[in-house]
Amino acid sequence: MIRIVIADDHELIREGVKKIIRSSADLRIVGEAADLARTLALVAQHQPDVVVLDISLPEHDGLEGLAELRRQFPEQKVVMLSMYAEERYAVSALRAGAAGYITKAMAAEELVKAIRQVVAGSTYIGPRLAELLARQALDPEPRPSHHNLTAREAEIVALIGAGKQVKQVAAELGISVSSVNTYRNRIFRKMGLSSNAAVIRYALKSGLVS
Repeated sequence: MIRIVIADDHELIREGVKKIIRSSADLRIVGEAADLARTLALVAQHQPDVVVLDISLPEHDGLEGLAELRRQFPEQKVVMLSMYAEERYAVSALRAGAAGYITKAMAAEELVKAIRQVVAGSTYIGPRLAELLARQALDPEPRPSHHNLTAREAEIVALIGAGKQVKQVAAELGISVSSVNTYRNRIFRKMGLSSNAAVIRYALKSGLVS
């Protein structure tokens, strides 16, 4: 029996994941969590074979959450569950210690296979992401991800990188908070990031802010 902990802050997503897992007799859910602290407690309590971890838990960059989970439980196998299909998210997750990466859109088709594969000691990324990664490998000189941003998106990255909050960015640019959030979500997708903290780190590392 493969024992599983589910970590996602959206109850509907957790219910969907549970339905998928319960369709297989060899899989058993031993706990579910909506935040990182509860996830860590469940892992300590149940020592599951696999944690299915959302890439963007509340108050944590999902990859920071993954890093903390792996720091406390170095042998724990983790399948990242993400709304992002871009290959750079998968690469970042695997580098941070995930054993598998699937998108929520493909969970019904791939989750059970991913769980079984990582328990067997392999890595799982799914056929679509494998194809994207293969294309990336053939790119002789990929551009830095911020080069794909529009002028407005680049402005917002610079402001967030300087430590400004969403309301401050909106006031400085003369646009609504809703618009800033829309731009920010596009930036996350394009750059393979999932939090303001990650944007700040990228901006500092890339010299976008001093």
